[in-house]
Amino acid sequence: MKAFYRNVVRTLLCTGLLFGSVVVASAQEPASPQPSPAADNTKVNERDRSQNEPTADQQKDNRADREITLQIRQSIMKDKSLSTYAHNVKIVTQHGQVTLKGPVRSEEEKRAIEAKATEVAGESKVTNELDIKPQQ
Repeated sequence: MKAFYRNVVRTLLCTGLLFGSVVVASAQEPASPQPSPAADNTKVNERDRSQNEPTADQQKDNRADREITLQIRQSIMKDKSLSTYAHNVKIVTQHGQVTLKGPVRSEEEKRAIEAKATEVAGESKVTNELDIKPQQ
């Protein structure tokens, strides 16, 4: 009789372990992710292809333009209240004229970055092409 109970207990334990491992394995399977909408930068890319639009690769390698860009970038990076988007805006300097491009999270960030660039480059030396992309 002892052997019978021992076999029943072993059977129940094995069944429980098997069932438990199936539950754990199924819980670890990731749910199929929802497809995210495709990013559409068509308008931005078309704008940047224009010969009249300054891009980063067109920035001259002269010391004055590099220094202006560096000072603006450092000023932006020091401001920890700005979003990651704002910290990554494009700054293109050509003959002392600065162009700002890229997305920011708010109108306040747009104004703050323009003010920092104006402080370094000077009044009427900054073209602000920053786009506002609110957090979704």
